[in-house]
Amino acid sequence: MTRAQFLRLLAGGLAGAVLDAPARALSAATGAAAGYDFWFTRLKYESGDWDVDARMPSNLLTSLIDYTNLRVDPKERVVALADPAMLKAPFAYLAGHKLVEFNAAERRNFERYVRNGGFVLVDDCNHDIDGLFAKSFERQMAAIFGPKALKNLPAGHPIFRSFFRFPGPPNTGFELNGWGDDLIHDYIKGITIDGRLGLIYSNKDYGCEWDYDWHNKRFLAEDNTKFGVNIVMYALTS
Repeated sequence: MTRAQFLRLLAGGLAGAVLDAPARALSAATGAAAGYDFWFTRLKYESGDWDVDARMPSNLLTSLIDYTNLRVDPKERVVALADPAMLKAPFAYLAGHKLVEFNAAERRNFERYVRNGGFVLVDDCNHDIDGLFAKSFERQMAAIFGPKALKNLPAGHPIFRSFFRFPGPPNTGFELNGWGDDLIHDYIKGITIDGRLGLIYSNKDYGCEWDYDWHNKRFLAEDNTKFGVNIVMYALTS
């Protein structure tokens, strides 16, 4: 059963008896009831700076409206990671530059969400491999899911062809702009639970790449949010 099927299941009132259904199934309680197939949820966490790339969600949401038939909530939702309401999200975004140190409630919800069918896009705004966000977030993932849980996604992974086709993770202009580690990262990483990708983790700073006034998208030779569409479509259908 796909994540989208779980949404439809609960929307039809049939999943209430399944207490341990994947977290994505719970999302219909607020989103599907409002007539949406997708809404963008940003996770707020106590440590670090979670409120980055403020214009990115609107650009990605615009692309989903332009390219797909999804019924998309046009407004970003911000939910505290410690709040059980985050378990209802069909997709979650977590980003920042600084320390990531989950408290007990945040860790519990994050693990439950990923293990039970949720999908999180995590973006390192420092676009490096040795910065504070990267080191602290990867340490958190090792503690929760095991030291070998984060693995590079192969170029043939379905996420690179879930809607548009990419030969691998597209590069960003922010990877060589004098901050970070000044490297092009030819990979993104993921955590797979029971054969299902529940998290992708990027040092490529997609959030900054997609953070611009949406009126300016028409000046781009190629819409750089297309890979974001792939991520969302994969999250909803895999």
